Amino acid sequence: MFPGITNNGLAKNTSYKVVLPFYVYAGLSFLVATIFLLFSSSAFLQHYFHPRTLAITHLMALGWGTMMILGASHQLVPVLIEGKLYSNVLAHLSFGFSGIGIPLLVYSFCEFDFGWPAQSGAILINLSVLFYLINMGISMSKSKVESVHAIFVFTATLWLFITTLVGLFLIYNFTYTILSQDSLSYLPLHAHLGIIGWFLLLVIGVGSRLILLFLISKYNNTKLLWWIYSLINIALISFIIIFLYIKINWLYLIPLIPLAASLVMFGYYCYQSYRNRIRKKVDEQVRLSLLSVLMMALPLMFLLIIILFLIFSKSNYHLIITYGFAIFFGWITAIIFGMTFKTLPFIVWNKVYHHKAGLGKTPNPKELFSGKMFYWMSISYLAGFVLFVTGVLVSKEFIIQIAGILLLITAVLYNSNLWKTLMHKPATHE
Repeated sequence: MFPGITNNGLAKNTSYKVVLPFYVYAGLSFLVATIFLLFSSSAFLQHYFHPRTLAITHLMALGWGTMMILGASHQLVPVLIEGKLYSNVLAHLSFGFSGIGIPLLVYSFCEFDFGWPAQSGAILINLSVLFYLINMGISMSKSKVESVHAIFVFTATLWLFITTLVGLFLIYNFTYTILSQDSLSYLPLHAHLGIIGWFLLLVIGVGSRLILLFLISKYNNTKLLWWIYSLINIALISFIIIFLYIKINWLYLIPLIPLAASLVMFGYYCYQSYRNRIRKKVDEQVRLSLLSVLMMALPLMFLLIIILFLIFSKSNYHLIITYGFAIFFGWITAIIFGMTFKTLPFIVWNKVYHHKAGLGKTPNPKELFSGKMFYWMSISYLAGFVLFVTGVLVSKEFIIQIAGILLLITAVLYNSNLWKTLMHKPATHE
């Protein structure tokens, strides 16, 4: 079993029937996104508002990143609050509405048609997030444990709901005049609400807890986490104010200061957790997740360069696409790779062997997936990521196509390992 997580935690609080569909959906979304990417290489050398680029971005952000996080958090939040998930029904509804809404939205972006499919998809996704928000809020309110990690998750979910609500307005703004400007003008606001408010806040909130558990670390600094929480929200709120009311390009450097400070603090938190670990041998999954902490600096670096371009000249489309790619195919994907094969084997282990615990020999959860397949997946992923960024920055489509092949191989290996874990059956002699 994983360190620090007991049978009364992940095993009993949430049914695997709630969680596993999210993992499967996310894995398939990643596979479809890499297929799109391979056959849309030319789109990444054009404007970032290209239909295929928008479709892949939302498939990665919603189908891959958000669905995986929603699924995992239904299992992890009860651990953080030392309580139970309020409603499995709300969790199923959240999955169902997102599962239908995401394909409708992605199809609409591919066709660049913002009629009823896009509008229906956006409404369904908002309902899904609302059900998730209600479920998390009531679960936390019923808990007697105050957890800074849970506050991170709940605040991140509020930002997610705001993000999807803004997205709904942007969809309708293509057909009806709802906003004062065209939808493209609000795209940076929509994107950063999700990237910083949802992904960054939630990843730090949950990651700061899981890293301690997986490393069996003695380090704990709640005060530092509150500082990180405050700085991220200050950065995001100041960005919103500047974007909506001031609109002076150089002022966008201001939110970068608390944001950069929060990332440095989180890096320090991870370093201290690693340094004070009891378990000296760190497996590949945790190493990849720790690598994702370093990869947080990449989007920040590209964002700084983009702002400097906005101040002194004009925006560079290649840099903006690289910025988005570094977030969704870089930082978020690295986190998911690492955490999938640290949490999923444990969930499946409990599903298969929970009733046999203590009655005989059972395999270790890490034996449920292929370490060799994970290794080659990591190699093809890192090579594909580096080549794709290189191809976009030097405007060479053939390099992007090679990267697309490598990332497709990555997705195939990830899904193969995912299904190997999900389909695990006890040996006949057990």
